[in-house]
Amino acid sequence: MRVHEKRLDIEKDVADLHKQNKTIGFVPTMGALHDGHLALVQRAINQNQVVVVSIFVNPNQFNNSEDLVNYPRTLDADIKLLSKLSKDIIVFAPGDPIEVYGNNLDSISYDFEGLENEMEGKFRPGHFDGVGTVLKHFFTIVSPTRAYFGEKDFQQLQIVKKLVEIEKMSVEIVGCPIYREESGLALSSRNKRLNKTQLQEAPLIYKTLQQVKNDFGTKSVLSLTAWISKQFEANETLELEYFQIAKISDLKSIQRKQKNTKYRAFIAVFAGEVRLIDNIALN
Repeated sequence: MRVHEKRLDIEKDVADLHKQNKTIGFVPTMGALHDGHLALVQRAINQNQVVVVSIFVNPNQFNNSEDLVNYPRTLDADIKLLSKLSKDIIVFAPGDPIEVYGNNLDSISYDFEGLENEMEGKFRPGHFDGVGTVLKHFFTIVSPTRAYFGEKDFQQLQIVKKLVEIEKMSVEIVGCPIYREESGLALSSRNKRLNKTQLQEAPLIYKTLQQVKNDFGTKSVLSLTAWISKQFEANETLELEYFQIAKISDLKSIQRKQKNTKYRAFIAVFAGEVRLIDNIALN
């Protein structure tokens, strides 16, 4: 397994692969890898001749400095996990942000046609500018054939597709199903920060989403939203930040359903200081 910390080294490695006309699958991560990440990497292995995985905790997509400091960093363990899938994976693990951003560490201000202003954008100002900027750099460095993203961050997935359109990049963006624990809790690196009680209560998030999906055809959006609020008001461990039902096309929240329109339910919940997000397709 080749592990690069320097931009020049990964660029040289990738340039050689492009000379050989190799297809490259790219999986960008912030490390603390779990089975959800590994599922993305395995799909990239299945669909490409070479796979590159980045492990980089991007400071520009954290609007909470404590969250950045506390984000788990487990590089050695991550490399061991990846090596079990394939010894041929190339890892780009820049220790210094300069290796990604160069001398300009500022985020680009993007217009994602309003996608950035919904849900996560309302509660995490500047987050998607940070995501878009770092991915622009990574896509430039790696020049992948395909890049893989989980649907747990469905809003991010839609924004990445828009980013590629804005920047006129040729990479194919591949969305992959949410990977869950047996309890239904969506896998996240942040789950490692949950205590025993929080881990026991956190499956309520997916349980309520499943009920919303079941009731979506017969109950109104307002009644479903009110029901969700009551479920979390009654729970002493979890605090609801937002719940909304939105159109997939533009991610705008709705109050009434329309025919021939696809919807998803989105939720963000705090378990102590740990913020958890999830979503589900409704129709």
